[in-house]
Amino acid sequence: MSERRFVTHTTEETIALGARLGALLQAGDVLVLTGDLGAGKTQLTKGMATGMGITDDVTSPTFNILMVYEGSSMPLDHFDLYRLDDPDQLEDIGFYDALEGDGPCVIEWGEQFSDQIGPERLDVYLTRLDERAAVGEEPPREVRLVAHGARAEELVASLT
Repeated sequence: MSERRFVTHTTEETIALGARLGALLQAGDVLVLTGDLGAGKTQLTKGMATGMGITDDVTSPTFNILMVYEGSSMPLDHFDLYRLDDPDQLEDIGFYDALEGDGPCVIEWGEQFSDQIGPERLDVYLTRLDERAAVGEEPPREVRLVAHGARAEELVASLT
């Protein structure tokens, strides 16, 4: 299991890291984004979308649960599972179909469903480093990537 850490100091740096990751994504890739509210999950996803050639405005799908964005060569399925609490709800939202779909899946708040997501995934932990910021200043963020499976290992190794 590979692990890699990055620190971003601005929203723009978080988006840029996401863009580098997005340019590497392939159909079937699964990324589970974990972090408190405001940690940067949606900003990182915006960057991934940019890296995939998506020009739509990417927002957190908290109320929709799923947003599908069409990229230049494949779609991005962006889930927010914050409001779900039962694995049986995943079938109702088309979750399993998306996992086997034509593009990557980015899943915010998916850690509670790791058994249903499966062992082949890239876990992405985002943490605000509030103690490193002055009062009124945007805090840096730590983005920790933990690979589960060969494809996720490849992603982590390829990210520069």
